Amino acid sequence: MIKLLAIPFSILAYFWFLFSIVLFQPIQWICYTFFGYQAHKVSVDFLDFFLILTPHFLLSTSHCENIDLIPAGKPIIFVANHQGIFDIVGMAWFLRKFHPKFVSKIELGNNIPSISFNLKYGGSVLIDRQNPKQALPLLKQMGEYIELHKRSTIIYPEGTRTRDGKPKEFAPNGLKILCKYAPSAVVIPVTINNSWKAFRYGSFPLGIGNRITFTVHPPIEVASTDFNSLFEKTHKAIVEGIN
Repeated sequence: MIKLLAIPFSILAYFWFLFSIVLFQPIQWICYTFFGYQAHKVSVDFLDFFLILTPHFLLSTSHCENIDLIPAGKPIIFVANHQGIFDIVGMAWFLRKFHPKFVSKIELGNNIPSISFNLKYGGSVLIDRQNPKQALPLLKQMGEYIELHKRSTIIYPEGTRTRDGKPKEFAPNGLKILCKYAPSAVVIPVTINNSWKAFRYGSFPLGIGNRITFTVHPPIEVASTDFNSLFEKTHKAIVEGIN
């Protein structure tokens, strides 16, 4: 019964999502091409605002807790569990003041209106998960970028999303490289809950009536913590927050 009820809401949500990314493709191009980084950043913020409305068409809400724990004026490495596409949309919107860049899979860099353009030209890096050697210099580049500009990056160490909300194994290598090349950064663990429920039935219909939450945990200074301890603390904070 709930799946049948979800069908019209899912159609509306898909329409809104597709409408938004198609609308902002030329807007992003114009802003980036003629006005540079800051104008492009503003266009992406508006895009994220449109996209964060998508869960509302599914009778769902998105909320970020403890955002006041995030320090200003420092390079930041956000580390989160990964449950679905609304993870990306939510973090991009709620963390927008920190200029978040993504460590993303290379497949997202082609043929997706707005999303591919932003990943290519907005400062993110695209990793080929089948070619670890390709990833190393890009992660180094990202670490140096956030260190220089005092911006932030988002990494999902599970590598791929979970289907049931239960966390997969966290891989340490990507975070380790980022920490090495952004030594003044802080690591911010973020726990995402209930994002996976939007896809509990697969791609269609989408799940309705969910409360998606992003819980920010206290920062961990890269410079004052050896990496093994930092990784353990980060993993523990994220996993213990999953419900």
